[in-house]
Amino acid sequence: MSTLPSTENRKRSPSVYLVMLILAMIFLLIAVVAMVMEMNRWADDYWSTKQHMPTVQVVDQPSQHYA
Repeated sequence: MSTLPSTENRKRSPSVYLVMLILAMIFLLIAVVAMVMEMNRWADDYWSTKQHMPTVQVVDQPSQHYA
């Protein structure tokens, strides 16, 4: 066996943490795409509130000042 260091420049294999980080990023992107699809499906008029104006009734109360 030789005690000299190898001159081969081999690429290191990715660590478990890097693989978990990449998988988490992929799953988060899938979740965001699914949420956008659901929002477009169920809340299509979520931002247009001009059609759904609330009805408001104002009740006038006499002003009372307590000293």
